Amino acid sequence: MKRISILLIVLLYVQLKAIALPQPVDLKKPPPKVIRTCCAFGVDVKVVMLPFIRISSISAPNLIGGHQFLGNKLENNGIIYTHKGGFIDLGHLRDIADMTAYLFTLIQANRETGLKDFKIGREAGLKTLSVKVPEHFSDTDIALLSGRIAYDLSTWHEISTWYGASSLPFVPERYSSFSVEDAYSNLLGVHLAIQSILSDKPYETEMTLNIHRALLHLGALPTLEDTRNAMLQVKDIWWSGQAKFPNKNLLKKRQYDILEQVSPLVLNQDEFSEHSEYMLSVPAVSTLQEPLKVLYSLKIKYNLKIPAKKIFGNDYPYDYVSPDNYPALVAYARTGKY
Repeated sequence: MKRISILLIVLLYVQLKAIALPQPVDLKKPPPKVIRTCCAFGVDVKVVMLPFIRISSISAPNLIGGHQFLGNKLENNGIIYTHKGGFIDLGHLRDIADMTAYLFTLIQANRETGLKDFKIGREAGLKTLSVKVPEHFSDTDIALLSGRIAYDLSTWHEISTWYGASSLPFVPERYSSFSVEDAYSNLLGVHLAIQSILSDKPYETEMTLNIHRALLHLGALPTLEDTRNAMLQVKDIWWSGQAKFPNKNLLKKRQYDILEQVSPLVLNQDEFSEHSEYMLSVPAVSTLQEPLKVLYSLKIKYNLKIPAKKIFGNDYPYDYVSPDNYPALVAYARTGKY
C-alpha cells in the first residue's frame, strides 16, 4: 500500500480551498522555461574546454532552504540520495511542483470558459494546452488534473532533450535526458504540490514542510559526503567518470520506464524486497474515479528535431505529437537511435 500512500494522505486530509500563489502570476503566458538549473548526475564532473572546473550538484537535508515559487538561489538545490527513493533532484522536484501550482491557478481562473489552445511555451516545438473540467469537479480533482498535465510536460522535456532540444544555445541536454533521478523527482514534486496546494497553509510554507517530510520518509542521507559516496558507488556504472559535461555519454544508465508509474532506482545495498512499495503513480482519475486524460489536450507542434516520420511512418498525418505518442517516442529513444 505504501506506493500510493502519499496520494492517499493528500486525499484524506486536504482542505478544499483555492491556492493563493505567493507572487502575482501572469496567467496569459506560462512560467519561464528555465526556472531552476538542472543538475548533472555525478560528482566532480569535468567540463568541456574548462579543465579546472568540476561540477558536483549535490546537497543535504540540513542545507536546503525554504521553497520559493519559481525558484531562488537560497533554496540551495541539488541531488540528495535516499534509501527508499534513490537519488532525488530537488531542482526537478520544485520545478514540477510549481508547474502543478501554476496549472491549478490557470485552470481555476478559466474554469467557466475552459482553456482553448493555450500556448504553454516552446520545447522542440510549440506546446498548446486545452482543458475543460466538469462543473462538479472539486479543488482536489483540479489539483489532480494539474499534476497529471505537469507530469506530461516533464515527460516531454525528457523526450525532447533526447532528440536534441535544448534550453540554452549550443548546450545540448541529451547528457541528462532520462536520467535515473529525473522522473521520480518530477513525480514526487507532483504529489507534494497537490498536498501543498490543497493545504490550509501558504503554498511555499507547505512545500517547504512537505519536502522535508518526504526526504525523511524516504530515508535521505544526512550529509553532502554521504551523497557523494553514494554517487561514487555508481561511478562508471550509472555515470561516466571520464565523459565531460555536457557530453551525451556522461550518463551510462538511463530510466525509460517513466509513463504512468515510476519506480525508484536505488543502490544495491538498498534493493530490499519491498522497495517497489515506494513506486509513484501519475494521477489518473478524479475522486469519483473519472479518467483525467479525457479532460485535456496537450499538443506539441514538433520541429525537425523530432523524427516523427521515422518513428510513426511516412503516412503519419499530423504535424504535432501528444502524450498518446509518448510510448512510441520513448521506445525509440530506448533503442539508442537518433
